[in-house]
Amino acid sequence: MKRNTLFLITGLATTLTATIALRAQSQTAGGFKNEVKIEIRDGFRYITANGIPDHVTGQFPNRGNPNAISPQRYTLKVPVKPTASDENISTNGQDFGIAVNGVPFDPSTAEFWNGNRTWRYEAMTGVMGAQGGLGVDENLAHVQPTGAYHYHGMPMGLLKKLDWQRKMALVGWAADGYPIYGNYGYSSATSAKSPLKKLKPSYRLKSGARESGDAPGGAYDGSFENDFEFVKGSGDLDPWNGRYGITPEFPEGTYYYVLTDSFPFIPRKFRGQPDASFQRRGPGGPPGGIGGLDGTSMAGRGQFLFIQRGNTLYQYSADGLKLLGKTELPPP
Repeated sequence: MKRNTLFLITGLATTLTATIALRAQSQTAGGFKNEVKIEIRDGFRYITANGIPDHVTGQFPNRGNPNAISPQRYTLKVPVKPTASDENISTNGQDFGIAVNGVPFDPSTAEFWNGNRTWRYEAMTGVMGAQGGLGVDENLAHVQPTGAYHYHGMPMGLLKKLDWQRKMALVGWAADGYPIYGNYGYSSATSAKSPLKKLKPSYRLKSGARESGDAPGGAYDGSFENDFEFVKGSGDLDPWNGRYGITPEFPEGTYYYVLTDSFPFIPRKFRGQPDASFQRRGPGGPPGGIGGLDGTSMAGRGQFLFIQRGNTLYQYSADGLKLLGKTELPPP
C-alpha cells in the first residue's frame, strides 16, 4: 500500500468522524470586537462584517495553524427569494456561506493530491483530520494566512449561543440565499409540532480501495472529498445536505441547508446560484499549517505545498498544480 501523507501530519484518522486536536486554551479573537450587519433591501440580503466571531475561540497561532485572527472586510449579498438551479454547482473551494455572526463557512481545503483537482484533501477526516492536522479549535475553525477566521464544521460556540438542541437554529445564509440551520430539525419536516431530532446526512465512506496511477491508491479512509458517496435514503438529507420544510423563520416552508457532525459537515454544492460577491478575489494560500523542511509554515506564506509519499517529499506550488522539486528523506 502506497503511503501518502501531508508533511507534519503525524497520524491517520481512518474513521468517518474527525479526530481533531482541540486546544484547551481559549481567547476572544485577539481582543477584536465582533461587527456584523444584516439588512434587506431591493430583494437582497446584504451582509457586512469584519469576520470576528462573537464567541470564545481557540488559541491562534498554534502548532497546527500558524496564523493570527485579524479583522476582515466582508461585503456580501444573497437573494431574499432564492430559486433552485438546474445546474449542479460545486463550491469549488469557495466559501459556502456566511454565519449570522459574520464568520464564513469554508468547507474545502486548498490542497490536492499530486496537483490533481479530482482528489482534493478533506479537511475534517482522514489525513487532514488527523491529530493536529489543521489546528482547529472547538468550533472546528481555524485561520487563513490573511487572518480570516472561518468554520470547517459545526461552529459549536455559535450553536451553543443559539441553544441549537432545543430549537431549530438559523446559523447563517448560503451564497445562493437559502438559509443554513444547525443539525436539529423537526422530525416531520412539514410539522412544527413534531419533536426535534438530529438530522443525519446521506453520505457514507466508500468501500474498497482507490485505483492507483492517476489516483492516490489505498483504502477509502476519508482523506479526500471523493472518498465519500451519496446514498439516497440512508439519512434525512438530500445530495445538497438540505431538505424542504418548515422552520421558525419560514413557517410557510423553505428549502434549507443543514450543518452535520459527519461528512459533508458543511454542504459542498449549491441548490441555487451562488452570488458573485462570494467569489474569491486574489490569492489566499492554503488554509492550514502545513510545514516546510525547515519547520516553518509555508502555508502561512501562501507559497508552497508539501506532500510526502514514502520517504520522498514533493514540493508543489501553493495551488498544487506545479511540481517544484523533491527531497529524499532518511528512513524512519
